[in-house]
Amino acid sequence: PSPSQPPPPYGQQPPSSPTPPYQQHPGQPYPGQPHPGQPHPGQPHPGQPHPGQAYPPPPYGYQQPPPALRPGIIPLRPLGVGDVIDGAIRLIRSNPKAVLGLSAIAAALGAIPVAIGQALTFDRLGGALRSGDPSALQAAGQVDFLTEYGGSLISYAVQFVAVTLLSGVLTRILGRAVFGGKITTGEAWRLTRGRVPTLFGLVAIEAAILLLPLAAVVALLYAVAVAGPGLGGFLAAMVLVMLVYMAYAAFITTRLVLAAPAAVLEKTGVMASLSRSWRLTQNSFWRLFGILLLTSILAGLVALVISVPFSFAAAFVGLLGSGGTGLQILVAVLIAIGGTVGAMITYPFQAGVYGLLYADRRMRAEAFDLVLQTAAIEQQRQGWVHASADDLWSSPAAPGQPGQG
Repeated sequence: PSPSQPPPPYGQQPPSSPTPPYQQHPGQPYPGQPHPGQPHPGQPHPGQPHPGQAYPPPPYGYQQPPPALRPGIIPLRPLGVGDVIDGAIRLIRSNPKAVLGLSAIAAALGAIPVAIGQALTFDRLGGALRSGDPSALQAAGQVDFLTEYGGSLISYAVQFVAVTLLSGVLTRILGRAVFGGKITTGEAWRLTRGRVPTLFGLVAIEAAILLLPLAAVVALLYAVAVAGPGLGGFLAAMVLVMLVYMAYAAFITTRLVLAAPAAVLEKTGVMASLSRSWRLTQNSFWRLFGILLLTSILAGLVALVISVPFSFAAAFVGLLGSGGTGLQILVAVLIAIGGTVGAMITYPFQAGVYGLLYADRRMRAEAFDLVLQTAAIEQQRQGWVHASADDLWSSPAAPGQPGQG
């Protein structure tokens, strides 16, 4: 081709020049040449692949980027939603003995008080049904505060302790599982034991942040009820106030969700962990909120599917059985098994999601994936995951700088 003509596409011969004797009229193409604006015969239209090829050939020297390094439960790069969910499931599968064993203990401690309270309720209702007395059935239907809510209150208190400890231990297991390493239950507890006061401090402060405004909401609704705006006005005020409080609770929960992982892995204090979570979640609220909402829905559905058959069996036995202490024990056992199995799976799943969101935010905000990749390459060269890998998490990058390492 002449210097004024563009070179032909890669792999094609330049068009042959016309014979000299031919006289070209102005604006008329040579024989065999396309009209202006039309492609040469045999040449594909712009944007279409070459014959026999699915896509145009790549530019010279182009190479496919290598896949992200994945020594453990997640690829060492910023995570997508699927990576977070898959990593939480892989956490359970990578170390089931430690993860599910600890979760079963925490779940059983929380489920037993609720199971006892519901067994007593079913026994009272079953006795009223067997008597055939309408007045006894009406009396049994009245709510007994101690029976109905006593077990739940005790369960919440037990879960406050057990789930807090469980989240810390599981976060420590996750910190090692990112590199493909395993950790025993005893070692995980030994590494987490010093962070227990910090974890309880975090839970107490977060509870105060959420419950104090709730007390103000209750007081406001009481003042509205005393003012006597009518049932419609009271319901409208209640809906409006509760929507505002729910938005507030969602905002606070999302911004502080990374405090516990930071306290365990970075070994920071209570206020430093809260501040750390607030900084890491900056400019990523809606993404984190969506993932947390999806996690709650999935965990609730799994727990519901697992516990419903046991709850139906317990209700059938308790209401239609012959009564007695043995029957009450059977009903309590059925309810406890359903609650324990469901929570045994959902507790580590949620803890894994929280820990992986913490890792994702550090990789996005501090380029911490470069630190993890460097450590993983060195561990692969040595052929094993050393316990010193835990120290990588305890060195956060300085504010405004990329990750260190």
